[in-house]
Amino acid sequence: MASSYKNSYKRIFSMLKEHNKWFENSIPLIASENVPSPAVKEAMLSDFGNRYAEGWPGERVYAGCIYIDKVEFECMKLAKTLFKAEFADVRPISGVIANLAVYCGFTNPGDVMLAPSIPAGGHISHGKKEHSGTAGLVHGLDIEFYPFDAEEMAIDVDKTKNKIEELKNSNRLPKMAMFGGSLFLFPHPVKELTDFLKSYNIHINYDAAHVAGLIAGGQFQDPLREGADTMTMSTHKTLFGPQGGLVLGFEKHADVIKKAIFPGLTSSHHIHHMAAKAITFAEALEFGKDYAKQVIKNAKALAEALSDFGFKVLGEKRGFTKSHQIAVNVLDYSDGGKVEADLEKANIIVNRQLGVSEITRLGMKEAEMRDVASFIKQVVIEKRDPKKLAPEIKLFRKSYQKVHYCFDKKLGAYEYVKLR
Repeated sequence: MASSYKNSYKRIFSMLKEHNKWFENSIPLIASENVPSPAVKEAMLSDFGNRYAEGWPGERVYAGCIYIDKVEFECMKLAKTLFKAEFADVRPISGVIANLAVYCGFTNPGDVMLAPSIPAGGHISHGKKEHSGTAGLVHGLDIEFYPFDAEEMAIDVDKTKNKIEELKNSNRLPKMAMFGGSLFLFPHPVKELTDFLKSYNIHINYDAAHVAGLIAGGQFQDPLREGADTMTMSTHKTLFGPQGGLVLGFEKHADVIKKAIFPGLTSSHHIHHMAAKAITFAEALEFGKDYAKQVIKNAKALAEALSDFGFKVLGEKRGFTKSHQIAVNVLDYSDGGKVEADLEKANIIVNRQLGVSEITRLGMKEAEMRDVASFIKQVVIEKRDPKKLAPEIKLFRKSYQKVHYCFDKKLGAYEYVKLR
C-alpha cells in the first residue's frame, strides 16, 4: 500500500500536468507573463541549476565554474548587444532584486525617490513603506509620486518640474527618479525630463520589466539613449525568457552595481536561469523585432475590438496603447475581481489588465484579437455562462499550440515533459 507521502508525490505531479493542460486550452492574457521556448526550458533543466557561482565570472569563490563562466560571459555579451548597453549584470534573480540593486548602489536610506504611484501604473517595488513597497520597506526610501494626467495616461512633465522645485525648497530633493511601471500603455517622458533631472544630479533609472522586449525590438522607446543612467527589468514578460532580472547601464557605474548584487543581494544567482537568459537574448536578437511589432499590432487590434464591442478602453485619446497592455474600465458591468474570476471560468486568464505578449508568442495576429475580444464580451457584457464558453475556447486554441519567434519548435508551448 502506497504511503501518504507517495500519494502526495503523485498528486503533485498530477496537478502539474493538469495545469499544463489547462493553459493548453486557455487564452492567457496576463501582461506580466509569457511562455518560453523549448530551448529556454532545456537550459532551465540543466545541471547548472544545482550549482553555485558566487561572485563575478572569472573571479568566483566556488570551483566547478569553468563552463558556467563561459556561458555567463556569453550571456552578458548578448544582453549588451540586445540593449546597446556598455554594461550588463545578468545575476539578479528577479526584477525586484534588480531594482534593489540600483537603490543600494545610488541612494541611501532616507533619501527621496520620485516614482509613479500604483494607481498611476507604478510597481510595488517602487512603493512607500506604509504600502509595504520594496523601496520604502526594504531600503528605507522616502517616496514621492509623479503628477499624473489620467486623460493622457501619462506623467505630467511641467507639474513634475514644479514638484521637484518644491521638494528642493523643502530640503527633500530626490536622489533618484524612477520611470517605468506595471500598467504601462505609453512611453514615459525620459527624454523630456532628462536635462532637468540631471541639472539636480538626480539618478535616472528606468524599470523596463514590462516593456523590455519592446525596447529590445526597437518598437517602444530607448531609455539609455534618452537619458536613463541605469535600466532594470525582469526577463519574462515581453522579453520572453525565464523568470529573472537584469541591470543595464554604463561602464562608469559597473563597480557599484556589481557590489550591490554580490555580495549585497545575492549568493547563488540561479545559474540555470542565467543560462536560459542567454538563450532568450539570442532569440530576441534574431526574432525580437518581428515579435515586438506584432505585439503592438495585436494590442491595438484587441483594444479597438473591445472598444467596438462597447467596453470603455482607457487611453482612447492616444490610440489606446503603444505597448503590449490594454486597460479597460469594467465598472459598468462588475468590479475587476469578479470579472477576473468569471473570465477564468471560461479559460480566459487575466489580471485586472490585459496583455497580448503570450498569445502573440503562440502565433496569434490581428484577426484573432477580434475573436478574443468577442469571447470577453460574451462573458462580461452578455453574461453568458463562462463554463459553457470554455469548450469553444478550447477549440479556438487548437491552432495555436507552438511557440513562435524562436529557433526550435519541437515541443508544444505547454507540453508536459516527463523525466521519471
